[in-house]
Amino acid sequence: MAKTSDRLSEYLAKRDFSRTDEPRGEPAKARDSDLCFVVQKHAARRLHYDFRLEWKGVLLSWAVTRGPSADPGEKRLAVRTEDHPLSYAEFEGAIPKKEYGGGTVMLWDRGTWLPEGDPDEGLKDGKLSFSLKGERMKGGWALVRMKGNEKRENWLLIKERDPEASGDADALTKGNTRSIATGRSMDEIAEGNPDGPQGKRTRQRPAFRDVQLATLFDAAPAGDDWLHETKFDGYRALAAIGKGGTRLYTRSGQDWTDRFAALEGAFAPLTCSSALIDGEVMAAKIEGSAFSSLQSALSNGGPLVFYAFDLLSVDGRDLTAEPLSERKDRLAQVLKDLPADAPLRMSEHVIGHGPELFAQACDRGAEGIVSKRIDAPYRGRRTKAWRKIKCTRRQEFVIGGLSPSDKAGRPFSSLLIGTYDGKQLRYRGRIGTGFAQADFDRLSGSMSPRKTAPFEDVPDAVARHARWVRPELVAEVAFTEFTADDHVRHGSYLGLREDKSAQEVTLESGRGKAMNDSVLGIEISNGDRQVFPDAGCTKLDIAEHYARVGKRMIALAGRRPLSLFRCPGGLGECFFQKHGHGGMPDALSHIDIREKDGEIEDYLYATRPESLVAAAQMGAVEFHIWGARTDRLERPDRLVFDLDPDEALDWAEVRAAAIEVRDLLDLLGLRSGAIVTGGKGIHVWTALRRTRDWDVVKLFARTFAHALAEKSPDRYTATMSKARRKGRIFVDWLRNERGATAIAPYSLRARKSAPVAVPVTWDELEGLKAANGFRIGDMAARLDNACPAIAVRKDLQSLSNQVIDRLQDWAAED
Repeated sequence: MAKTSDRLSEYLAKRDFSRTDEPRGEPAKARDSDLCFVVQKHAARRLHYDFRLEWKGVLLSWAVTRGPSADPGEKRLAVRTEDHPLSYAEFEGAIPKKEYGGGTVMLWDRGTWLPEGDPDEGLKDGKLSFSLKGERMKGGWALVRMKGNEKRENWLLIKERDPEASGDADALTKGNTRSIATGRSMDEIAEGNPDGPQGKRTRQRPAFRDVQLATLFDAAPAGDDWLHETKFDGYRALAAIGKGGTRLYTRSGQDWTDRFAALEGAFAPLTCSSALIDGEVMAAKIEGSAFSSLQSALSNGGPLVFYAFDLLSVDGRDLTAEPLSERKDRLAQVLKDLPADAPLRMSEHVIGHGPELFAQACDRGAEGIVSKRIDAPYRGRRTKAWRKIKCTRRQEFVIGGLSPSDKAGRPFSSLLIGTYDGKQLRYRGRIGTGFAQADFDRLSGSMSPRKTAPFEDVPDAVARHARWVRPELVAEVAFTEFTADDHVRHGSYLGLREDKSAQEVTLESGRGKAMNDSVLGIEISNGDRQVFPDAGCTKLDIAEHYARVGKRMIALAGRRPLSLFRCPGGLGECFFQKHGHGGMPDALSHIDIREKDGEIEDYLYATRPESLVAAAQMGAVEFHIWGARTDRLERPDRLVFDLDPDEALDWAEVRAAAIEVRDLLDLLGLRSGAIVTGGKGIHVWTALRRTRDWDVVKLFARTFAHALAEKSPDRYTATMSKARRKGRIFVDWLRNERGATAIAPYSLRARKSAPVAVPVTWDELEGLKAANGFRIGDMAARLDNACPAIAVRKDLQSLSNQVIDRLQDWAAED
């Protein structure tokens, strides 16, 4: 291998460092771990993305002409270019146009990478497989060299099929257009606006932008993919911080900095140079209702509090495309040094337990809660990702008239109110309570008379004595219900809403439905959410699948420690969970297990179909099980060989391998069954009597797999390395050690087509066309017949001394 300095000779020769700000190459120490990768969006003669991997002190580099794609079916051309110095991983800026690579360079992604096998061998053989842990590119990827004798070295950048894959070929590049380091666009970088680690950060104050609004729902969503906040009864406000001081805007964009003068200096302690913070202004002292207290504080100059609940940008970086959970984390960092009683405070939130939190809010007299999806971006419009659930009915109405009063000192007996329906103002009834003398005085002085009714449809009995006013004022009104003709019943005046224009006020009676279906008595929130869009499979479909196959799954997978593969935000955001925590449903059982390091951890297991449905409500798609049951954890009762083929092998070879493994086990005295995994492979498994511990079962499995690989090295490997798996089938014996798991029979798989792992007979296996051919819709018919796996489960085998001796004799044969 050439020295690092030699490897950078081409890089150095192509650049004039007196003209370009690119870093001068210097030798760097090679590392074996924490290897970095970087992707730089490069608008040179042609826009492309420079993909770079750290290896032996330099950055291996490829120019990806159309940018990386998370769709495994998209093979993106990646032209190998000269190695770059490690310091180039921090470069962002403009290269002079007449220089080599002239154009704008953006830091588009960065993180760490983990090679699979020896990278030098991969580069030599023309296939480099690796995992990425970046901010945008994640999961398994591969670079495959194309054949040919071109002057340039052409490769293909390909995404592996895993939970990080996507069906949208250009989602990565189209959805991410700003620098991962500074938040700048390509134009801002080209113009040289300093922002971020390579220049003085901007202090430009952000401009107002439309706020995200919540949709009214009848019930709070359950599940830990939602967070819940108190519904404040104040004025929504955006705080824009930066050069020239802080400005405070209402939700409609009015500059109310002067009206909120009591908050002057509240944002001064923040260390960020600029920010746009979303929140609510409240009175610091609540006497009576919160809204009337705010009205009083604004009139009398009383103290105010700004409760911050979202961060739209900070130090020039736009965060609106980030998940709410990440925006919340950044907001907490921005506010972390403020005292608890400061006029600027973080709005508290709770993840999960929506229905319970809503009930508690109503019990203590709160207006309600706001529920927000933790994975949702910020949108400047009304969305169902934010939901308001109210304890009492209240909303804004436009004042369009009044009914005279015959009582001395009272200018009216009731106000006539309405809401807009398009351009028409619809009459919604009258309110005659809730007025203090100050309200009478203020309203009388604020209403402007007019001759005709502003409403389209006032009842004659009301119109006969009404006095009409210009529909300019907006009142906040509490009421018990709407009548059949959508008029308020028992309306009570709460105050004027000066932050909203009359034209904004519409009827909120069209409430969103909370799609909380019940499966086996367990409420399924957001059942209409598409988890498998390509297969048309929703969260409710998943819950109903596990209810349907529940008895069979419990017979085979019940009372075993579980690893759940959860996708609460859909297939693009999945993770494994094996430990329990306070947010898991009661239908799942818990057991304490001592792990290898001596620590005792809380594990989950299922005892009934309701356990599986409850896990599905929490976003679980896949269930992976131990090879032992909870009553005797140290005595496994399953022996599993997972036949995992290289992608180049066809199904017939995998099927033949399973039959060969079956026949060999039979020679040893062990009868076995087959489970097609819903992926590429097959599980060949045996049910064991619980007479041996983990060490014996693991050693047996290891010996069998390695002997098989030694006898047929062209067909099998017993080593996990993907480099060794090329053109072979990996006989995965590692499923047979303590703490390891295998996919449960009848479990769904988190793949686009929503396949199911299904036990099959050996005769049936020979007629199958793939390991992923079964779908949810196939299960009803299969449940009408006996389950092959239950038959295997009843036929308990023993790893007797005689069986072990046969294995040793067979392994020793030439």
